[in-house]
Amino acid sequence: MAEEISKSELRSSAAATSTPSSSTTAKSRWSWPSVLRWIPTSTNHIIAAEKRLLSIIKTPYVQEQVNIGSSPPGSKIRWFRSSSDEPRFINTVTFDSKEDSPTLIMVHGYGASQGFFFRNFDALASRFRVIAIDQLGCGGSSRPDFTCKSTEETEAWFIDSFEEWRKAKNLSNFILLGHSLGGYVAAKYALKHPEHVQHLILVGPAGFSAQSDAKSEWITKFRATWKGAILNHLWESNFTPQKIIRGLGPWGPDLVRKYTNARFGAYSSGSVLTTEESSLLTDYVYHTLAAKASGELCLKYIFAFGAFARMPLLHRIKKLFPTAILWILIPSKTDIQQYNNVLVELIDCAPEWKVPTTFIYGFEDWMNYQGAQEARKHMKVPCEIIRVPQGGHFVFIDNPSGFHAAMFYACRRFLSPDPDHESLPEGLSSA
Repeated sequence: MAEEISKSELRSSAAATSTPSSSTTAKSRWSWPSVLRWIPTSTNHIIAAEKRLLSIIKTPYVQEQVNIGSSPPGSKIRWFRSSSDEPRFINTVTFDSKEDSPTLIMVHGYGASQGFFFRNFDALASRFRVIAIDQLGCGGSSRPDFTCKSTEETEAWFIDSFEEWRKAKNLSNFILLGHSLGGYVAAKYALKHPEHVQHLILVGPAGFSAQSDAKSEWITKFRATWKGAILNHLWESNFTPQKIIRGLGPWGPDLVRKYTNARFGAYSSGSVLTTEESSLLTDYVYHTLAAKASGELCLKYIFAFGAFARMPLLHRIKKLFPTAILWILIPSKTDIQQYNNVLVELIDCAPEWKVPTTFIYGFEDWMNYQGAQEARKHMKVPCEIIRVPQGGHFVFIDNPSGFHAAMFYACRRFLSPDPDHESLPEGLSSA
């Protein structure tokens, strides 16, 4: 299933070789030449753009499409199988590493894919066995019809598909890194399957900060305006930024180019994207955004307008227990269903946070690190919060050297013979 990628092939702009499943799907879906399509992309285009982007990586790697089946064994859950029983695949890259290196699995955020870590793979592969994936419905992975209708189903879409991927790869005892929405998914996975995760690293994670009273009041007032009403309606209608890219057709790449040029480097440490990096990243981002809508449609079910989590992790750690205990102690026959619902939630959350955790934020990250500070108060496992200067939400692109220093420090007990005497690298700060 895996395919070794040669440097000569990587630097070629020719179409990438795919698994039989992905290539067959792409050929059946796209019969017109690229220049004649309104949306000039396909699964093959995504994999080819990925290979071109990763051609600047010096560390050899293997790319594969990992078959996770059509559903968990024996499952009849419609939202995982979608409307067909076709096998699903998770696009995976595994980098060469030294023997006995700890395994690091990297999970991307919303609207992104594993190639966004292209500035980090070489450095991290020098100390870890690095495996990066595209989540189901994203990047070069399968994009089944998204039929989830609730927050619970949407979370399970990502968590269960990741677990099937883990089984297919026969992995355990790994360090799990998640960025933004990927951090939310990684945290939920660690809550459900703590036995497989040695250490959890959450980079600018979504879904931890509770909605503050001040911001809640601002959002309420904004929704009352005509602009707020329109934006809120678009959000609840699941209108995603990717739809704009698709709607622009052949002009979509120009909009993506303007975005990548404006965004990446805005908080840079001085190591701005080179012309080659910017061109390759733009090409890659366009194809991942313009492809068939699938995992992107999770947005409205996980977050309310204003990017507030509908089921904040902070609430699950902190606030569930008083209400649940009250309902258990004083049940009412007229409210027995609500009592049962709370009891189920309590059982689900009863195992406390079991995985040692490190939060990493850029100084300019719009995600609020104070949510992590509040969560840490209720954890009974080691928890650190590291802030990296000259970095925003994509701190690993903005300041790669600072991010790598934070990573090596966060994982010192796996990397250092004397982790207790390691000091926080200069320039980083602890919250």
